[in-house]
Amino acid sequence: MKNSLLQNINSPSDLRKLDISQLPHLAQELRDFIIKIVSEHEGHLGASLGVVELTIALHYVFNTPKDLLVWDVGHQAYVHKILTERKDVFYTNRKLHGISGFPKRTESIYDTFGVGHSSTSISAVLGMALASKIKNEFKQHIAVIGDASIASGMAFEALNHAGDTETDILIVLNDNAMGIDPSVGALKHYLTEIKQQNKAAENNVFTALKFHYSGPINGHDIESLIAELELLKNKKGPKILHVITTKGKGLQLAEENQVVYHAPGKFDALTGKLYPKEENHLPMKFQDVFGETLLSLAQINVKIVGVTPAMPTGSSMKMFMDAFPERAFDVGIAEQHAVTLSAGMATQGMVVFCAIYSTFLQRAYDQVIHDVALQNLPVIFCLDRAGLVGEDGATHHGVFDLAYLNCIPNLIVFAPKDELALQNILYTASLGLSQPIAIRYPRGRGFLPHFSVNANDFAVVEIGKAICLKKGTNIAVLSTGVMANNVNLAIDSLAEKEKIAHYHFGFIKPVDEETLHHVFTTCTTVVTVEDGVIIGGFGSEISRFAHKNKYKVVVKNLGVPDLFVEHGTIAQLQQICDIDVTSIAEVLQEFL
Repeated sequence: MKNSLLQNINSPSDLRKLDISQLPHLAQELRDFIIKIVSEHEGHLGASLGVVELTIALHYVFNTPKDLLVWDVGHQAYVHKILTERKDVFYTNRKLHGISGFPKRTESIYDTFGVGHSSTSISAVLGMALASKIKNEFKQHIAVIGDASIASGMAFEALNHAGDTETDILIVLNDNAMGIDPSVGALKHYLTEIKQQNKAAENNVFTALKFHYSGPINGHDIESLIAELELLKNKKGPKILHVITTKGKGLQLAEENQVVYHAPGKFDALTGKLYPKEENHLPMKFQDVFGETLLSLAQINVKIVGVTPAMPTGSSMKMFMDAFPERAFDVGIAEQHAVTLSAGMATQGMVVFCAIYSTFLQRAYDQVIHDVALQNLPVIFCLDRAGLVGEDGATHHGVFDLAYLNCIPNLIVFAPKDELALQNILYTASLGLSQPIAIRYPRGRGFLPHFSVNANDFAVVEIGKAICLKKGTNIAVLSTGVMANNVNLAIDSLAEKEKIAHYHFGFIKPVDEETLHHVFTTCTTVVTVEDGVIIGGFGSEISRFAHKNKYKVVVKNLGVPDLFVEHGTIAQLQQICDIDVTSIAEVLQEFL
């Protein structure tokens, strides 16, 4: 790189050798570097482009890694990774055995806290600061949190606690009015008013919580940022710096289309234009099957409402929200509230579809048990991104849901094997159930090339009934969810396929015991296959059934082992977990 500053910077100590006047040029180089890599290798784009100057300023002013810097979520941490000894391996971002797309403690001493779910940074940095105080260690403690994340309940809990301490922490509020989708809620409007006035009132929500408030300031003006951070570095007590940034800054199309360019896929690095995707004749995405089915059902049933915690686009609930805005509720990054809000509406006879990623429902586990299942309220949980999700890695894999839901009384748990099954269970649930149901389905496309959502094709699903997909004489494979498709291919690849039966258990709960009794009395070996954790999941339920009924049949459970699976393509991760087509076939061949 001609006259490149970036080529000589491998750590923050290198960065601090530069003159402040050189930093805007470095910012442009960083933007170009990120755009080039992400355009070729994919990843999260807009958030990191928006914090280039802020990241430079933080590492320039503070003595990282001694000073502790915590990022919230981590979508915006690419600049941080490049400046902290990972520039040369940044192209491996989100690839198998490469660096993670999120800050990760085992990856770098500069990654002080692992973040994949939002709104954790203030709690974490306060914990670090309190520990430093106890140990009489002097260091700075800084959290960077977005305007969408700070509206979450956990962030408010941490602010409430922090303001009641005299701990030296700095909260940098990165305000770009965006999460993945536009920010929502009363706090968003409050911050907008502050920005429009271009100054903060002497008494605002943060000063009321006993924080020293500074801002709002331009988050793309490096000199102003550095000057303000230098002042705050020497100020005692809890502090908030309100920084205004533009998501996608420096790439025009990313600034104009912030939702699309959050994670745009591959694109032209010079123009920003997305490369056309070959979507003709490809199966529908599961999220779109949900979105289109919900829209179709809502046109028939006026009692249908939709709730999502900050995922209208990601869950495809936006179709319904655009058509029926008065019946759709984006509650922001507030999973606990989303679940109990749904429960409240269900008490009044509404048919509530709560669309939430599997990994994010973990954050509302008590509400699922206490507010929904215990009261037997028929909330319909639509769990997108179930199973292995790929490049987002361990923080986002939806592999625990079968285990953590199966033990909850009153709750139906269903995993469709394809798009048609998803459409029909959504239709069945909309007709009215006497108890809650969780429907979990994967990220990405389905398996039926010619499928499209059609109300004329809606059919009622018999609750708790398994399906025999193939008869056989010796081995019975019991699959759940989309693993049925891998099992079909595995069986078809074997010479002695007539010896293998295949049963699909869409319902993990209630499990079809009648079919299980038939299986265990007619086969010598049972193999279960799931894209969730083996411990406590579908396979565990089948093993429990066999033990309870004193069957002596050999049972082999295939699924996600007892480890946090890293990032990589779904095909690679299935292979690691031995649930890809080849691995399943090898297991079956051993028993044959």
